Amino acid sequence: MINCAIAGLGRWGRALVEAVSNEPRLRIVAAVEPDIASAERFRATHGLAPTASLDAVLADPAVDAVLLATPHSLHRTQVIAAAAAGKQVFCEKPLALKRDDAAAMFAACRKAGVVLAVGHNRRFWPSMQALRAIVAGGELGTILHIEGHNSNENSQAITQGWRLSSEESPGGGLTGAGLHVLDGFVSLLGEARQVYARLNAREAGPPPLDTATLAIEFVNGASGALATIRATPFYWRVHVFGTKGSAEVLDEVTMVLRKSGEAPATTRYPAVDTLTAELSAFADAVEGRQPFPIPEADVLATLAAFEAALQSMQTGHPVNCHLACQ
Repeated sequence: MINCAIAGLGRWGRALVEAVSNEPRLRIVAAVEPDIASAERFRATHGLAPTASLDAVLADPAVDAVLLATPHSLHRTQVIAAAAAGKQVFCEKPLALKRDDAAAMFAACRKAGVVLAVGHNRRFWPSMQALRAIVAGGELGTILHIEGHNSNENSQAITQGWRLSSEESPGGGLTGAGLHVLDGFVSLLGEARQVYARLNAREAGPPPLDTATLAIEFVNGASGALATIRATPFYWRVHVFGTKGSAEVLDEVTMVLRKSGEAPATTRYPAVDTLTAELSAFADAVEGRQPFPIPEADVLATLAAFEAALQSMQTGHPVNCHLACQ
C-alpha cells in the first residue's frame, strides 16, 4: 500500500481523490488545503485527515507520496521539498510554467531516487494511444502536418480562483486546455523548433473571452497548428497528415482514418477512466514495475514550446524554443 497525501482540494484535487478510490495500491491518508472549510464536506466524506501544511505531511514517515493539485507557481518549491523528504510525487499538469523549473524538479527527484509523475491524463485516452501507434508504425507515411484544438467552456463555470490568474494561467486557454493538445503534439512528433503564437483577448471577464492560436515548426520538419478557446463548449481534435493518409482523433474513444481511394474508417475504442489509469501508472513506477509512461524529455519539450508560445504572444514574432528557455 502506498500512503498518499493530497495537496489541494479544488476541482482537480477532488477528481484525483475520487480516482484513487479505484486504484487499490494507493490510499490517501491526509489532505492539505488552505481553505479547508470550503472542502470540509468533501474531506469528511472521503475520510481525509486535515493537515495544517505540506511541511507537516513531508515530515510524516507514514506518508509515502504526495499528489499535487496546487497553483502551478508553487510546484517547483513543493516538488523539490518532497524529493528532499524522500516522498514520491505525482503532480498535475503543467508541472511548471518554465522549462528550467521543471528540469530542476526532475533533477531533484532523480537525485533523491523518487518518482516524479506528471498528470497529462489525455495521454491515456484510448484514441490517442491508437494514434501514437499508427504514427509510430509508419502507416501514414512521412508526417507532414498536425492540427489540434481543445475547448472546454471552463471559463463559463470557473469565475474565481487562481486558475483565472494571468500569472498562474498565462496565454488564455493555453495553460489549461491547450496544453493537452501541445503535449499530444510532442508525444506524436517530438520537439518543436519554433512557435508563432497569438492571443486574441476580446473581454477580460469573468468569464474571459479569448482565443489562442499557435503555428509550430517541429524539429523533424513537420508543421502544426493549434487553437484553444475557453468560452465555447467542449471540443477536441488532433489530426495527423502524412504522405499515405491521415488520422484524426475526435474525442476520448473516436478516431477516423483516411487513405487515398478508400472511404474514411471510423474506429471507436472502449472508454477508460484516464485519471485512474495515470494513477495506476504512478503506482507501477513507485513499485518499480515500469517507468511512468510520460518521460521527462517529453514534459520538458512541451514546456519549451509553451514558453516560446507565451513569448511570441508578447512580442508578436516567432520564437525559437531553445531560446525561450534562456
